[in-house]
Amino acid sequence: MATLAAATPARAPAAHAVLPPALAAAAGLGYLAAERYTLGRFGFPLDDSFIHLQFARNLAFGHGLSYNAGEVVTGSTAPLWTALLALLFYLPGSVFVWTKLLGIALFAAGADATRRLARELALPPALALLAGLLVAATGPLAWAAVSGMEVPLFAALSLWGMIQQVRERADPARLPLALPILALGALARPEGFLLFALAVVDRLLVFRRGVLEPGAEPGAKLGVEAGTGPENAGGGLVWGRIAWRPLAVGLLLAACILAGPLLFYRLAGGSFLPTTYAAKNAAVRRLLPNLEYLYVVLGVLLPPQPYAALAALGGGGLLVGRLATPRDRGLLPALWVVALPLAYSLQSPIGRGLIAGNFGRYYFPLFPPLVVLGLLGLEPAARSLGRSVRLGALRLPAGLLAAALLLWPTAGNLVQWASRYQQNVANVEDGDVRVARWLAPRLDRRAVLAVNDIGALKYLLPNRVIDLVGIAAPDLLAEVQREVRATGIPVQVARMAALERRRPDYVVVFPDWFPLVASDRRFRLLQLVTVPDNITMGGDRIGVWATPWTRYPLRDAPETSAAPQPAAPVSR
Repeated sequence: MATLAAATPARAPAAHAVLPPALAAAAGLGYLAAERYTLGRFGFPLDDSFIHLQFARNLAFGHGLSYNAGEVVTGSTAPLWTALLALLFYLPGSVFVWTKLLGIALFAAGADATRRLARELALPPALALLAGLLVAATGPLAWAAVSGMEVPLFAALSLWGMIQQVRERADPARLPLALPILALGALARPEGFLLFALAVVDRLLVFRRGVLEPGAEPGAKLGVEAGTGPENAGGGLVWGRIAWRPLAVGLLLAACILAGPLLFYRLAGGSFLPTTYAAKNAAVRRLLPNLEYLYVVLGVLLPPQPYAALAALGGGGLLVGRLATPRDRGLLPALWVVALPLAYSLQSPIGRGLIAGNFGRYYFPLFPPLVVLGLLGLEPAARSLGRSVRLGALRLPAGLLAAALLLWPTAGNLVQWASRYQQNVANVEDGDVRVARWLAPRLDRRAVLAVNDIGALKYLLPNRVIDLVGIAAPDLLAEVQREVRATGIPVQVARMAALERRRPDYVVVFPDWFPLVASDRRFRLLQLVTVPDNITMGGDRIGVWATPWTRYPLRDAPETSAAPQPAAPVSR
C-alpha cells in the first residue's frame, strides 16, 4: 500500500518487526493480569483445558496416553500439544502458569509469522507490519493464548507451513519442508489434515500462460508461451510442469511424522481418528454446504476483523490473478479460509451439537490468513488515497489514519474478549471446579464417578471416572450406539442402561443433559451447584447423585473455600 509505506520510514518496518509479537505478548499478559486481579487465582475458561492437562500429566508420569491411569485411550485430538504440556510438568512452579506462558509465546510467534506470510505474498513492509498487529490485537486469539488449548500451536504451525509453501512455490529447488510442518500441525488439530491436503493440491496447481498462435482462429488450442511476463498476461492458463520430486520428498517426510501417531490410534482405538470424532458424531450429513452454518461462521470472523473479512475475497482473487506470473505464490491461504467452513458445513448439525468449538474456536486459526487476504484485497484501493488528509488545520498521514481505522474495531473486540475470558474462567470455577472442591474432602479415593464433564473433576480428584460422553470411554459410546441401532431406543435410555451395567458410586452430570438420572428415585441428590451468569458450561446446574451401588459413602467434612490441588496420578 503506497500510502502506508510512505507514512513509514523505509527502514521502520524492519526495525519495528518486533511490534507484532510484543503486542501479542502484552495482550496475553494483560488477560492474565486481569484474571489474577478479578478472580484471585489462575484458572481456565473451558473444562477441555483440564482434559489436555490430564492427558499430559499421565504421559509425563509414565502412564502413556491415558485418561484414567493405565487405561490407554485415543481421546486426545492434539497429541503434539499433549506432548508439549507433558514437558511442563517437569518445570518448577504452577503448571497452570507455564501452560499460559507457552500459549502466549506461541501467540506471539503466530503474530510474527503473519507478518512474514504477508511479506512472502508481496505485501509492502508497512502493510505486512499492520497484518501482524491486527492479528496480535485479535481478541479470540488472545483468549486462546491463555486458555490452555492447542489453538495457538496449530495457528503458528499452519502459518509456518504456509510460509514455507509459498517459498517453495517460488523456488521448487528449496528443501521441501512445508508438508512436514503441516503434518506437525495435523498433530496439533485434526483440521490440520485438511490443510495438509490443500497444500498438496496447491502444489499441483501449477500453470503457465498460453497464447494464440499468430493468425489462429478464436477458440483454437492455446500454445504454451515460454515467457511469463506482463506481455503474456492476456493469455489463458494451461497446466505447467509440476515439480514431482520435491513433492514426493515432502510427502515422505510428512509420512514419517504422521505414521507413529496414526498407527498408535489405529492399534489402540481401532481407528485412525480420535474418539472425539465419534463422540461428536461427525460425519457427512449433506452433499451441499449449509448456508445457515456458514452464516454462523461469519458471525465468528466478522466482529474481530470486519474489514479484513469483507475484503478477503478480493485478496483471494488477487492470488488467482497472479497464477502463472512471476508473482505466483499459489492459493493455499485462500483455499484454507474457504475450505474449512465448507467442510464443516457438510457435517455439522444446526443448533445444539453444532460443530464449531466453544465460541467458534475451531475457526480462530483462520484469522491470520484472513487478515493477510484482506489486506491484499485492500491494497489496490488504498493506492488511490492521497498522502495526507486535512482535518481542519491539521494534515495527517492517510496511511496512519487508514491503519487506525482498521485497528479500531479489532482493539475494541480485544477488550470485549478480555471480559468474556474472565467470565468463562469464573463459570468453570463456579461449576466443575466448585463441585471438585466440595467432593475433595468427602470422597474416598476408591470411589468411581460417572461424569459428562470429565476435565476438572478428573484433574482435581484422584478418582477413576466413567465418561458418559465417550471421549475417555469409547467402549461405552460404541455400546450405546450399537444398542440404539439394534433396538431403536432413545440414546438417553441406552446410555442409562450402560451406566447401570458399570455401577459407579456417584454420578456428576448436568441434570438437563441426563434427565433420567435426575428423575430416577434410586439416585439420591447430594449436591446441586448453580453456575451464575453461565455462558460457558453445558448447563446452568451440576448435580452430584449417590447411586444404588455406592460402596464408599461420603465423609463428613467442613465447608471450605480453598481450591483443591491437582490430584496425583494413581497407578492401577
